[in-house]
Amino acid sequence: MTDTSSAPIRVGMLFSETGVTSVIETSQRLGTLLAVHEINASSGIHGRELKLVNYDPQSRPASYRQLAERLVVDDGVRVILGCYMSSTRKAVLPVLERWNALLLYPTLYEGFEYSRHVVYTGAAPNQNSVQLAEFMMRSFGSRVFMVGSDYLYPYESNRIMSDLILEGGGEKVGEVYLPLDAQREDFRAVVKRIKSLQPDFIFSTVVGEGTAMLYQAYAEAGLDPARMPIASLTTSEAEVQQMGAQYAAGHITSAPYFQSIDSDVNRRLVESFHRRFGDDKVANQCWEAAYFQTHLLANAMRRVDPGDIEALLRVLPGSEFEAPQGRVRVDEHNHHTYLRPRIGRGDGKGQFEILEEARSWVRPDPYLVSHTLEDWSVRVKLQTA
Repeated sequence: MTDTSSAPIRVGMLFSETGVTSVIETSQRLGTLLAVHEINASSGIHGRELKLVNYDPQSRPASYRQLAERLVVDDGVRVILGCYMSSTRKAVLPVLERWNALLLYPTLYEGFEYSRHVVYTGAAPNQNSVQLAEFMMRSFGSRVFMVGSDYLYPYESNRIMSDLILEGGGEKVGEVYLPLDAQREDFRAVVKRIKSLQPDFIFSTVVGEGTAMLYQAYAEAGLDPARMPIASLTTSEAEVQQMGAQYAAGHITSAPYFQSIDSDVNRRLVESFHRRFGDDKVANQCWEAAYFQTHLLANAMRRVDPGDIEALLRVLPGSEFEAPQGRVRVDEHNHHTYLRPRIGRGDGKGQFEILEEARSWVRPDPYLVSHTLEDWSVRVKLQTA
């Protein structure tokens, strides 16, 4: 039976405000806060306020696990919004399974995972990697150098990209991984090697503070993005703001959302975001996923007892929401989300010029059972790359 009391509904939030991935995770936190503000301003969940119980995991996987257990065991929270790096999601999974809790995870990731305790609202590989590989090989060439941070997501993402490039007749000319706390000189050494090998493009799975150092080292080396750009799934408006807009100019990102999307829904939301948090804040794909997943959760809680995880797991799959990127839907079979792939190019002003986008959403295929370009082949070509 649905609880009709007036007590707030408590939901956990685990996004790092400090540490190497704090810039992007802070944006996810703000996206969540904006959605909660909207939900509570619209009478909450049948008159009950949605209340966030928030901790800072400091970008450390072990802290995510400890704090997730604290949320569930000590704070009585059954649903958590959070995590960025795959290592942090993996750290939280045993807690969710042990206590029958639920995580909504608003980050693109490497795929090849399913948990009934997770709803994945970021892009799966068939919604960003497949499109990026096709676009880069068509636009720049088939020789790629791969550079990533030293943890799970970059290794798996680079493996997928390697397969896609090789299937397309391309060649991987180099691959290197750097620690999350790598220093500027480490990136300069990598760029020096890239310059000597002269690939057609660079595929970056560097995250956190290293992103800015990679792009800055690239510029210092005098490389030309018109001829040999950095292509990424993770370099968003947040990282561009951190590094300086000029360093991202001409480089390519594949994502389902960019702040520059020209739609009424997106314009209204970005304006609301700026009014609430300041004009200096930028939206990005992880911010957007954090925003719309909170609304998906609230809508599900309006349909069933908010504290009943089994009931939420019955109504969240199949649910839809008019997100800033366009309409999204949680797949009934794999808990991932139908999203709309796009290719953007840094415009030198802190935003991305959208070059191409799919005509409609693409069904998530996290295991890449059939990673064809059928959905992408009817793309809308907006500009000449």
